[in-house]
Amino acid sequence: MTNKPRPVSPWTINLFFIIGIISSISFRVIILFQNIEPSWVRPTWYAGVIGYFLFFMYRYYISEKRRKAIKEYGLIEKISEGKTLTPEEIEVSAYIMKSIVKSRENINYFFIFILSFIVIAIDIAMTLSR
Repeated sequence: MTNKPRPVSPWTINLFFIIGIISSISFRVIILFQNIEPSWVRPTWYAGVIGYFLFFMYRYYISEKRRKAIKEYGLIEKISEGKTLTPEEIEVSAYIMKSIVKSRENINYFFIFILSFIVIAIDIAMTLSR
């Protein structure tokens, strides 16, 4: 690999985390906006789509960076065969593990789950109260 993978800045991680959360909120409140203020549905949908486009483009970039490092350094084979890693391979392996640990995708997934549940409950309650 010509360039060892480098971590992205905390600022970048936080920015895309926020974009993902905003997109999640956008898609989930659309159903509420249909009942509260229908003119907000289309702008909210666009915010969600554009946000998810950016968020998943970033997640794809990160996943490809990890995958490329694993393949180019032959890490799976070397670890599976119990071979000793070079200092550079150890550094790249540590980068991959730190990248996974620092990722906030699990928080994003949890937020999506909870928000989806809440919005479904609100929509059911609104539907039943009519």
